[in-house]
Parts: sequence; C-alpha cells; structure tokens
Amino acid sequence: MTLRLGFSPCPNDTFIFDALVNKKIDTEGLTFEPVLEDVQTLNEWALQGRLDITKISYGVLPLLLEKYVVLNAGGALGKGVGPLLITKQAGAANKAVDEMTIAIPGEHTTAHMLFSLAYPQAAKKKFMIFSAIEDAVLNGDVDAGVIIHENRFTYQQKGLHKLVDLGEYWERQTGNPIPLGGIVMKKTFDTALQHKVDSLIKRSLEFAFKNYPIITEYVKQHSQEMSESVMRQHIDLYVNNYSLQLGADGKAAVNTFLHIYRQLKQVNAATENIFLQVE
Repeated sequence: MTLRLGFSPCPNDTFIFDALVNKKIDTEGLTFEPVLEDVQTLNEWALQGRLDITKISYGVLPLLLEKYVVLNAGGALGKGVGPLLITKQAGAANKAVDEMTIAIPGEHTTAHMLFSLAYPQAAKKKFMIFSAIEDAVLNGDVDAGVIIHENRFTYQQKGLHKLVDLGEYWERQTGNPIPLGGIVMKKTFDTALQHKVDSLIKRSLEFAFKNYPIITEYVKQHSQEMSESVMRQHIDLYVNNYSLQLGADGKAAVNTFLHIYRQLKQVNAATENIFLQVE
C-alpha cells in the first residue's frame, strides 16, 4: 500500500521522516510518497482532504476534526519554541501593535492563533508564506511580522528586532507547552493501519536520534542553503520528546488550544475522538 505523506522541507520535518520515506527502517509493507510543501499549503490541502497523512498547523485542526485524527508521533510542541513578532524599528511600542500592518504566515496557522490571542484587536493583517516575512518587514511593506521556523535564528542578523515572543505569552497565559504542528491521518483508514503508521513515524524518529548529530543528505538537500549549525538549531528547538509521543501534557496543550479557538472564534468545535488512542 502506498500512502501520500505531506510535510514541510524544514529540517525538523525532514529529520523526522527521512528514515520512513527512504526506507532506512522496515516500513512493514507500506510505501510513503512524500509531498513536501510549506505548512500553509499543507493546511489548505488538508482542508481539501488531498493527503492521507500530513503535517498541519494546530491552528487549522479545529476545521479538520471530522476528516482526520491526530497521531501521537511526529509533531512539534514544546516550550520556548513559539513564533516571534518582529519589527524593523528598535524600541517600537508594544501598545501600537493594534495599529500596525502585520505579516502573518498563513490564516490557519498556529502563529496566527497565538498572535490573535495576544492581540485580539489587531485587524491589519497580510497573510503570506513564512519565508517572505522578513523581507516584507525590511522593505517596509508591513510594519511588523510574525516569524517561525529558521527565521527565529536569522532575523537579528538582518537588523530586525523582537517585539514580543508569542510563545512566551502563550506559556504565561496557559502553563502549557506550545502546540505548533501535528501529524494527522484520515479517519477513513482503519485503526490498525493508523497505529502502524504512528509506530513507524516514531521508529523513523528514533532512527534519526540514534544517528544525530549527523545531518543526512536528505535533510541538507531540502534545507534551502542553511548552514549545518542552523539546521541543528532548528532540529534541537523543534524535535523533542513530544515528537516521539504526544503524551498527556501534549494532549492537554492541544485541548487548551481548541478551547481558546472556540472562545476567539465564538464557535463550537468537536472535542471527542481528536487523538489516536494509545494501544
């Protein structure tokens, strides 16, 4: 059986899925067809049900709960890993954010949700691919931007300044780790197959950890000319025990996220059968 698996070209995802898609581990008769796209594209495709298994932002999860179940392995959660609100102007006033034009990496991203939690009155938003946000701020196309992924490690080199760590804001407000991205699988597949896939993703990551800090050619070829040190910073920040197993803390963080989503959007969202049950 061949399954279409979507994830981003970022080092944390290619690190996790390398052994799985390139059959460095026994995949027990399954073949995974990798589809590498930016997370906003993956979010949109998940809404359309185009992929069997996919990485998604937790920001889009409330819209997917009828179609997909959250797997336990492969996701990105943690503390000190959240998006940053940055600006070109050093010493810009935090209170002025509501009046600023803000670049956001996609409407249905966790970054957008966390920004909305911190600045519910901010309305001047421009949604764009995450890799374009630094330049948009530098060029004056926007007043500020929410950055994610490797841009956390590069914005200062470009003369940009942190206004707010949105992840720290989340942690202060909730006490939970930050649910950035999860791995979901279509509910139309039987539970035994879902568990097999979940187990294989975990095994793929265990294989990667066993050989770390080696950076494989698969990670390098998709890393958009990052240095190996930045690749390792990226992996160290976003890949952790929550990536091996969501666990009770991780599930509590996701449930808190869904609760806040319902409050912000003033909608009802399902709260049952969200996660693949641990066998």
